[in-house]
Amino acid sequence: MTRSGSTPRRSVLAAALGVAGAAAVTTTAVAAAGTARPAPAVKQAPEDAAAPAGSKAEPIAEYHGWTSHADWLAGAAKGVRADAGARPGIVISRPLGSVDYTDPHTGTKAAWEYATWTSPVRTLSVPATEAIVSWNARTPAGTWVQIELKGTYTDGSATPWYVMGRWASDDGASSIRRTSVDDQSDDKSSVWTDTFSIDDPASGLRLAKYQVRLTLHRKPGTTLTPTVWRVGAMGSDVPDRFEVPASTPSLAKGRELVVPRYSQEIHKGQYPEYDNGGEAWCSPTSSQMIIEYWGRKPSAKDLAWVNPDYADPQVCHAARSTFDYQYEGCGNWPFNAAYAATYRDLQGVVTRLGSLTDAEKLIEVGIPLITSQSFLKTELDGAGYGTSGHLMTVIGFTADGDVIANDPASASNDAVRHVYKRRQWENIWLRTKRYNADGKVVSGTGGVCYLYFPAKPTAAQRRVLKELGIR
Repeated sequence: MTRSGSTPRRSVLAAALGVAGAAAVTTTAVAAAGTARPAPAVKQAPEDAAAPAGSKAEPIAEYHGWTSHADWLAGAAKGVRADAGARPGIVISRPLGSVDYTDPHTGTKAAWEYATWTSPVRTLSVPATEAIVSWNARTPAGTWVQIELKGTYTDGSATPWYVMGRWASDDGASSIRRTSVDDQSDDKSSVWTDTFSIDDPASGLRLAKYQVRLTLHRKPGTTLTPTVWRVGAMGSDVPDRFEVPASTPSLAKGRELVVPRYSQEIHKGQYPEYDNGGEAWCSPTSSQMIIEYWGRKPSAKDLAWVNPDYADPQVCHAARSTFDYQYEGCGNWPFNAAYAATYRDLQGVVTRLGSLTDAEKLIEVGIPLITSQSFLKTELDGAGYGTSGHLMTVIGFTADGDVIANDPASASNDAVRHVYKRRQWENIWLRTKRYNADGKVVSGTGGVCYLYFPAKPTAAQRRVLKELGIR
């Protein structure tokens, strides 16, 4: 799947833990580590360089979201209405008609009423090689939402409407199976599970503008409706680099948030129909830790399907609730954010950060984050493993600036808390290229993270989120 000018980046979503050294970029690696994701940029940054004192780093990513009542009114509504109130959103008011959809994962063909909302055109401040759309919605049984992205390239031509996800929080008989959509390309860009990517970044082509379209579906003849509270996209052009500039610790006394600790490893062999069981559940396990940090939990009814002999059934529930039936994994980034937002008054966003200084700002105001990284065993002291892709939670920093992480790839819940060296962590998280155990050049995530936070953040939290482009 290598394309001209780009080394494909295998997904770092599913945590294929094992021998030191991640899987090489081969077809075999896909089943373990996820779907291909092209390297995100071509701009070259000096290796191991530190930013000059007083200088301002060039922006590499932009997140923009639509979430207020005014935002919803600004879009083109066809059959939906914007509801005001404590948490503004859009709902079906008068369907445009019905459409047949054959679920590729069940073979079931059914008619669905639908209505649409299309965002205004957004001009990116950072013309992008990649874009990731994330959303927050309530989808009662018998409803679902399709999320699409259409863009304009820097050469003036347009992309098709790309499907970035078909989402339903419920996967029962009355709903569809949530899914990404493969084989979407126009020979200039492609969609890799959850990520829009320019096929050949070295050509200089970038995504300059985009729109997001939401299609809300419900069973015909009912008054059911999904509610979408937030949709947004992160566009980025991350420098192509093996090393990133080192940041200086900014929390003089450090800070650690009290976040529940869950191990994915104690779920090995459980529910293998969801991404081969717990050993691949780093993303939903991390999500569940942060959801519970905010005081939310699934109900007893939600957990009724889980074997009562299993510890931490909420982790099993998170795996099922984030499972992408096309990707065949629980590590679809926006699906995890959407799952978090199914809980009362929680929001979830997928974005990119530029340094651990940004992460420290979040920790300082009480917002933990989930980061995605890949590394050799020798590149992260204390981890004890290498991985082609793994999600962990950043829950704090020591007084020296080292990272305090809840690492779900731990033998037990008690062993989940780790302290990792700042320089090692920052590099494995923010780089876009690395060498695997065979000496081959493979890829990194360039600072991808999930942020979960309340629908009504504190003033300090709002300030920091705004600094990071999230409102």
